[in-house]
Amino acid sequence: MPGSHVYVRHISAEHDDGVRRLPDPPPATTADAAPGQWWPPAMLHPEWVRGHDFDVMHVQFGFDAWEPDYLESVVDAVHGEGRALVYTVHDLRNPHHRTRELHDAQLEVLVRRADALLTLTDGAADEVLRRWGRRPAVLPHPHVVDLATMAQRETAPPPPRPDFRVGLHVKSLRASMDPLALLPSLLEAVRQVPGGVLQVNGHTDVLSPAGARHEPELARWLHDAARRGDVDLRVHDFLSDTDLWDYLSSLSVSVLPYRFGTHSGWLEACRDLGTAVVAPSCGYYAEQGPVHGFTLDEDDFDPASLVRAVLEAHAAGPVAPLGVDVRRRQRAEVAAAHADVYRGLT
Repeated sequence: MPGSHVYVRHISAEHDDGVRRLPDPPPATTADAAPGQWWPPAMLHPEWVRGHDFDVMHVQFGFDAWEPDYLESVVDAVHGEGRALVYTVHDLRNPHHRTRELHDAQLEVLVRRADALLTLTDGAADEVLRRWGRRPAVLPHPHVVDLATMAQRETAPPPPRPDFRVGLHVKSLRASMDPLALLPSLLEAVRQVPGGVLQVNGHTDVLSPAGARHEPELARWLHDAARRGDVDLRVHDFLSDTDLWDYLSSLSVSVLPYRFGTHSGWLEACRDLGTAVVAPSCGYYAEQGPVHGFTLDEDDFDPASLVRAVLEAHAAGPVAPLGVDVRRRQRAEVAAAHADVYRGLT
């Protein structure tokens, strides 16, 4: 769970493999929940566990706000009903939490008590082993762009890019993001590249004064830079999947502005579409796939390394999409591995 999340959908087999994932129930606390909405997750309740028939609860996302004692009660209910708990360790440092204490305590419950552990990279598995004495099985992140769209784009590839476009997507700012620290270095980098353009996309709620999560310092910097012609600034609301794929495909490079984190679905979408990635040294992004790395974490930022990473991406030339056949084979292998885990617990 949640079954409607793109990661969970894409670790499922394309054809019936005997694993039935239950649909997300509407959130109990949200009377006007939109179709397909899963937050807050209704399955993460002891009452839901005791009132429904299933064999395995597989926790992926959705426990950000729960207190550790409450998670203990959910695990007690799962085990009390004779069911198994599987946990995929996506985050070892929650990108939505400004400090790590709550997430560390949540991990203490889930990692310690899960009947099986999975994660996405060897580096994350090794960290779990160091911290808890258990090493999760490692299964790679599946495709993010749906396979039909990938296949369609393979037969009709986008036209060549007329410039070298470096994208920084500030969207609705997570606690882990520090775009303002990166922007001067990104400007320096694109000025050194023939045809270099720095494009910044951000959501209305962050970059407009009336926005619910307005960031005045960031907004002021970006609007001033846009007026000078230094930045191609795009302010909009959430993009549809189609618009998001078009946007990522239009970039030569996408820069991840994370001071902390672990893994990235955004990175995987870039791999699906043929967009190079400049990624920070925190987390395990470089283990997911090829990236141009720079030094950024909670304690350190090296501006020169960011400039070098962008110049290296330019020198390396265009990146080919990973390919629908590669992703289809990977998905089949990942789905089979999940099915084996589930059957081994029931």
